[in-house]
Amino acid sequence: MSNALTAAVAGFGTGLSLIVAIGAQNAFVLRQGVRRDAVLAVVGICALSDALLIALGVGGVGAVVVAWPGALKAVGVVGGVFLLCYGALAARRVLRPGTGLRTDGEAAGSRRRAVLTCLAMTWLNPHVYLDTVFLLGSLAADRGPLRWTFGLGAAAASLCWFAALGFGARLLGRFLARPGAWRVLDGLVAVTMLALGAMLVLGS
Repeated sequence: MSNALTAAVAGFGTGLSLIVAIGAQNAFVLRQGVRRDAVLAVVGICALSDALLIALGVGGVGAVVVAWPGALKAVGVVGGVFLLCYGALAARRVLRPGTGLRTDGEAAGSRRRAVLTCLAMTWLNPHVYLDTVFLLGSLAADRGPLRWTFGLGAAAASLCWFAALGFGARLLGRFLARPGAWRVLDGLVAVTMLALGAMLVLGS
């Protein structure tokens, strides 16, 4: 039971570290939340899409590892290097902050347009496949039989983040519009990703 809880918490923390990085998808969800425009649909699409991609990553990478044990070492090295690069980019954002997250601009206009925009930002972003399918899949594979518990924790992190971002936008909007807030978030992301990347590379 304790091992399963540890795996779930690790998945939650890793998933959250990947999701909170500032980007177009988070900006869109926050903007929809501030305007109270199709918030439930947008949050649902983001969370369900992440859950599906995480499941594909956990199942696919896990199956490869079972069939070819040497794949775990290769995946660990590549995934670890990617994490180190990801952490370095987050650290760079801390040292060279932007202007914060803007929530102004053109409104979505309709529920259909909001849904289509959300789908495009989610499924046409190449980074989402690296983060959720490959990266989380490789980290989950390292958990062995608890990889699905790890994946469940990551999916829960996605749901919690997008729900907080969309439905709590009135409060989060003021906070996340400040560059200093994203420096704190990026700092946490950098520390987490660099530590995980080093562990993966050294463990492989």
